[in-house]
Amino acid sequence: MNAKKGTFVGLAMAFLLFLSIPGWTKPLGSIAMQPKQGTKGPIITSAYAVEKGYYGYIWKIYLEAEDPDGDMLRIASVVDELGYGRYATDWIYLKSGSQKHFKGYIQWNTFSSNSSYLPEWTQITLKVSVLDKAGNESNVVVFPFSFELTKNQYGYKLPSPFDQADLPRLGYVSIDLFPPGGVGYGAGGRWR
Repeated sequence: MNAKKGTFVGLAMAFLLFLSIPGWTKPLGSIAMQPKQGTKGPIITSAYAVEKGYYGYIWKIYLEAEDPDGDMLRIASVVDELGYGRYATDWIYLKSGSQKHFKGYIQWNTFSSNSSYLPEWTQITLKVSVLDKAGNESNVVVFPFSFELTKNQYGYKLPSPFDQADLPRLGYVSIDLFPPGGVGYGAGGRWR
């Protein structure tokens, strides 16, 4: 490989590394392209999620949304973790038939491949919005969550309009969490 190609490859790899650093991601409002004139954005009309669960909990975030233009495209999920920072945006693309209206849940299996342990009381905030094909972003719904043991973790009653059987799963949140303090930070607040 000649020197010019090596320099280009090195710069490209450094740029990709820079983009993957937690905390250097864009906020939800800036991830959408510029909306087209005369279009209307989606609206999340109902939302619900429990606020506590153990590490590894299967967390279901219930959403109902509509779009007058009928062109909803994807769901954005952004996580902020107390003691760590913001993770990159996770995208769930909607299936056909869900562009005008949907009601269902997104699922996050909270056990992480990055960490075999998250201390109890670790707090995160999940922010969810819906974007359409025209670049419009819906309202942002915020879900606080704390990793802690509680009785009857899955024994909650769903509120209306989610209290019906057979709600569809819209997709999976694919965010792997790190312990507070960052990579390599272990139990008891010590670096491994």
